[in-house]
Amino acid sequence: MIYYMLKYVLLGPLLRLLLRPRVEGLEHVPTQGAAIVAGNHLSFADPLLMAAVLKRRITFLAKAEYFTAPGLRGRLTALILRRTGQISVDRSGRAAGQAALSEGQAVLAQGELLAIYPEGTRSPDGRLYKGKVGVAVMALAARVPVIPCAMVGTYQIWDRARVRKRHPPVTIRFGEPLDFSHFAGTAHQETVLRAVTDEITYAILRLSGQEYVDLYAADVKAAQAPGRRGS
Repeated sequence: MIYYMLKYVLLGPLLRLLLRPRVEGLEHVPTQGAAIVAGNHLSFADPLLMAAVLKRRITFLAKAEYFTAPGLRGRLTALILRRTGQISVDRSGRAAGQAALSEGQAVLAQGELLAIYPEGTRSPDGRLYKGKVGVAVMALAARVPVIPCAMVGTYQIWDRARVRKRHPPVTIRFGEPLDFSHFAGTAHQETVLRAVTDEITYAILRLSGQEYVDLYAADVKAAQAPGRRGS
């Protein structure tokens, strides 16, 4: 109920009015059946925009910190995420994130859409970073297609939680589904997981036109943290 209220009554119409996003390739998103939508992550607005333009409901994997943030804003965010059925992801390691992967597979088993950001975190500078293999694990285990998605222009609209008065046009591009059924039964092989993840990342890159960095975004952010500078 809350999901559809936000989508059709509150946030969805507001985002469309303020940002006027252009949507391309929406026909590539299946009208029924399970699929993973894998996208780049440039802004806090990305999942809101994706949910607003899709005709179907979609569930996101969201970092656990959003569910535990302090203060009124943090509690409100956590309440909305829980009431709309989003999945908390513990990013401290693969073992810790297994519960989120299991929940994501349950969403796919119900024939629904699941959104994943392979980079694992927002880009620190607008470039596209190396994808983590969780998206490959999920796709191969569930045997579902992966729809690449690129947000273009959203990095520039969000500046330290303040929407800029002037911003470039926002475009949301969906690419053709990627079929990895030929890798069935190989989800335990690291080389296969890396290859599948890289193929998904490259598909996003072709849609977004970003510069690619062969590093994990989380590592770059950690190196840029105040306590690490100069080390």
